Amino acid sequence: MNKTESLERLKIGNARFVEDKLDGKLQDSSRRSELTGGQQPYAIILSCADSRVVPELAFDTGLGELFVLRVAGNIANTSTIASIEYAVAHCGSKLIVVLGHQSCGAVTAAVGGGDNGHNLNHLLAHITPAIAASGEGASITDVVKKNAELVAKDLCNRSEIIKNAVDSGEVQIAPAYYNLDSGKVDFL
Repeated sequence: MNKTESLERLKIGNARFVEDKLDGKLQDSSRRSELTGGQQPYAIILSCADSRVVPELAFDTGLGELFVLRVAGNIANTSTIASIEYAVAHCGSKLIVVLGHQSCGAVTAAVGGGDNGHNLNHLLAHITPAIAASGEGASITDVVKKNAELVAKDLCNRSEIIKNAVDSGEVQIAPAYYNLDSGKVDFL
C-alpha cells in the first residue's frame, strides 16, 4: 500500500468511527497468528498519550495496521523519532500522522507556563515553538494544530532516514487534529 492509499484508508476508517459503524476486523486469534512472524503497519501515528485519543479506534483499524507512538503533546523527542525511523526503515510504513487533539492538557500546561518539575518542564519545552509561532493570544486549538504542523516538519529536520523517505516520495507526513466531541480527524 502506498502513502496515498494509506491516508485514504485512515480517512475511511475515521468516517466509520464517527458514524458508529466500526467493522472490528483483524482483531481475532487468526490475525494474532498472522502477525507472529512480523509486522507491516501501513501507517505510523505519533499521538498524544491522552486516554481519550485512541488511534486504533479513531481509524477503525485492527492488529498490525498501525505503528502507534503515544507521548503527551505528541512531541518528537529522540525516542519517538527513533521509533518512527524503525517503522519507516524496517516495517515499510508509508505514512506518518502527527495527531494533536482538542483540549490537549500538555499544550494547555505549556501555554500556562510555570514550574511543573524537571521532567514535565522538559517535555513541555518541546511545545514552546508552537506557542511562539501561534502568536499572542492564540487559542489552545490553534497551538495544538501548530504543534502538529511543526512536529511534522521537525521529523524531517531531525532524521536523515525520515527525510530521505519523504524526499524520495515513498513516505508522506500528515499533521492532523482529533476532535474529542465528534471523533473526526481533520488532516491539516
